[in-house]
Amino acid sequence: MLLAMYEDPHDKTTPGLWGRIACAWAVAFAVLHFYWAVGGSWGLSVSAGPLAEERPGWFVAVGLWGVGLLCLVGGVLGWLLARPRPRDLTGRVVTALGRFVCAVLLVRGITLEVLLLTDVAGSEIDVSPEQRLWTLLLWNPWFLVGGLVFSLAARRSRTHG
Repeated sequence: MLLAMYEDPHDKTTPGLWGRIACAWAVAFAVLHFYWAVGGSWGLSVSAGPLAEERPGWFVAVGLWGVGLLCLVGGVLGWLLARPRPRDLTGRVVTALGRFVCAVLLVRGITLEVLLLTDVAGSEIDVSPEQRLWTLLLWNPWFLVGGLVFSLAARRSRTHG
């Protein structure tokens, strides 16, 4: 009901579009993590630094396979946000999860962006200039875009009677 107050009657966006975009965003990120998990290296060194070279077992299991699986769960959530749902607890939980994912992605992206731009942590964050540049220009914006897409998906998610 509260969201209905903010609906733009002139908005011609296809119902479910933002949920499908959120799904695609999450699946693309999952594919990248699985590529890294099976030994791919493009972009990993500027994302993970020394962990990319060393590839300790915990990093591959949790940071690559685990995050990839978590991204697939996000893809399912995006898909659910794109579909009509009943206005019961299930529908509200899906929307709330979409908002939660939005918040996590935005907090992560903004926090790291601010830390790297202001150098608040100083030498405690050991990143190369190349890592800093890629993080500022690619990785953090990727999280910010994901957060915005999940926000729009949750806001525009469809429930029915």
